Amino acid sequence: MYLATTGRRDAPPTPTGVRRRVPGTVLALGAVSLVTDVSSEMVTAVLPLYLVLGLGLSPLQFGLLDGLSTGATALVRLLGGATADRGGRHKQVAGLGYALSACSRLGLLLAGGATGWIATALAADRLGKGVRTAPRDALITLHSPPDDLGRAFGTHRAMDTTGALLGPLAAFALLSATAEAYEAVFAVSFCVGAFGVLLWLLLVPGRRSAPPRHEPLDTAGAPTAGAPTAPAPPRARGGLLAAPRSPAYRRIVLCAALLGAATVGDSFLYLLLQRRLDLDATWFPFLPLGAAAVYLLLAVPAGRLADRTGRRRPLLYGHGALLLAYGLLLAPLPGGAVLVGVLGLLGVFYAATDGVLMALAGPFLAEGRQAGGLALVQTAQALARLGAAVAFGAVWTASGPETALVAALVALAAALCCAARLLPKAPQAPTDPTALRED
Repeated sequence: MYLATTGRRDAPPTPTGVRRRVPGTVLALGAVSLVTDVSSEMVTAVLPLYLVLGLGLSPLQFGLLDGLSTGATALVRLLGGATADRGGRHKQVAGLGYALSACSRLGLLLAGGATGWIATALAADRLGKGVRTAPRDALITLHSPPDDLGRAFGTHRAMDTTGALLGPLAAFALLSATAEAYEAVFAVSFCVGAFGVLLWLLLVPGRRSAPPRHEPLDTAGAPTAGAPTAPAPPRARGGLLAAPRSPAYRRIVLCAALLGAATVGDSFLYLLLQRRLDLDATWFPFLPLGAAAVYLLLAVPAGRLADRTGRRRPLLYGHGALLLAYGLLLAPLPGGAVLVGVLGLLGVFYAATDGVLMALAGPFLAEGRQAGGLALVQTAQALARLGAAVAFGAVWTASGPETALVAALVALAAALCCAARLLPKAPQAPTDPTALRED
């Protein structure tokens, strides 16, 4: 069980032997993400069925919709991050994103079978996610000790994934109770999303006060009498593009794009599993539960491991797990083994990469540039995954799913080799201006 307390990025390090606690702001952000993920995963769990099996879209059309809705967040992520950094408006900007995503459920409800309106609603949902993600992750960075960023992001992602587990269950229950009425799923999803917005307004703190001067602590954790205080970390100057001046940061952005370009979307993997196992459509919403359960169990341990051993290794190992999942889908193994293996490896992939990537990039960003810098990493990854989704759908449509999967496997292996050489180690002093130029 995690204990809440207030915490800040600029707080002095905790003395050895003193138990650190997860900051209360991180737990509040996790609670909002839990509720919001119930809303979003209710839709995500049934959307491939609704579009491909219900409306009869081809894999290429589905890839275009999925990729374009993801790519729609690109510029919005940058704009949202830069706006949140300007004046410390992280809560306001992220709250707008949560509200937009909740309202997009109404768009799906009113769209009927019109592909254009469905695409618009999906784009609105992704825009909302793009607006809120960087400011939310910046709040985690700002309210967590630098040495504990992996655990802080792991705790948040674990709570977020709890919602990812509950969402498909709720969708399955609604489809069973309403004779597969997708409109009921969209309506309930909107109500849950609106509740998440309310929690955001009530639980998440607003603008931070000015950072205090640091006082050295003795071994008991008390301020040392008569010791000089350390000045607060300097704030970065310049626009959004000030962050990429760090060579190490540029490498992280490049690696996020390379690995994202070889990452097949979850929806495609679930469709491949459904196709191989010939699962009944009613059971399709359960597929994300296996991956989400593994993610939930491993998110915090993976974050702690990243804090101890360095964050680049878990990131690489996580993508290695995804590579194995691709291979399992191609292997001549029993269907049950493939199902368990792919879902387990997918959960390992997310536990070792999602929050760890943000924790790896965070220490290279100067004070006042956290949201914009993290947004740039997320944008590079989102644009790369846009291309990956469209390319995978096109190859599937033209040459079949096996050919598309082989191409993805080769691309991911090559991207992993490049990332292993390019990814930097975290700097020793995250808020030191000289550390921002470390290789």
